[in-house]
Amino acid sequence: MTAVLQAERVTRELPGEVVVTLVRDVSLEIQAGEFLAINGPSGSGKSSLLYLLGLLDMPTSGEVRLNGEAMGHCGEDDLARARLAHMGFVFQSHFLLPEFTALENVMLPMRRLNRLGDAEIANRATALLASLGLDDECQKVPKQLSGGQSQRVAIARALANDPAVILADEPTGNLDTKASEVVQSILKGLAHKHGRTVVVVTHDPQFAAQADRIVTIVDGRIAQTSA
Repeated sequence: MTAVLQAERVTRELPGEVVVTLVRDVSLEIQAGEFLAINGPSGSGKSSLLYLLGLLDMPTSGEVRLNGEAMGHCGEDDLARARLAHMGFVFQSHFLLPEFTALENVMLPMRRLNRLGDAEIANRATALLASLGLDDECQKVPKQLSGGQSQRVAIARALANDPAVILADEPTGNLDTKASEVVQSILKGLAHKHGRTVVVVTHDPQFAAQADRIVTIVDGRIAQTSA
């Protein structure tokens, strides 16, 4: 298998009178098509590690590699381009832009990447929403959607540029049981049926148990890895 994401002895510290270490000397390889869950106690560094893997934050020391390429030398523009082209993000709060419809929210990443024409962008966004059971919600704004619907729109947006990697931070944390099960099934299917690499931070042991591998973080370090 091919490692899509690699963390090589990654440490992230917050400077100050007292240095706070969020992630400590973590090394991790994530394979193409793998469904990986990251769990651990609150404040253990799970989300901090995800942000480093997703190039949303940079390590104080160590290296993150995307498709084998070291990213530490990249400037902000190159990092933004790499995220836009290769990664999709889903957060606990969906972060849909409230003034735009569901369709327009999904179209935004494609407009930013600027690979497709307007008609192709609209067609792809419509197809993504339909694939997630949102055919009738395309023209609704976020306040007209339920929490589960909004999170599915966020997943469609994450898939907009056909990324190889999906990174999700507590994506079911704000959802009821039924909506949570739907989102879990979608994310699991993206890896197991569609070959995407899916990395999920979750405190839900039942969700984590569906993953191919579980990495447990305690005090910023990998305490345990289990299949």
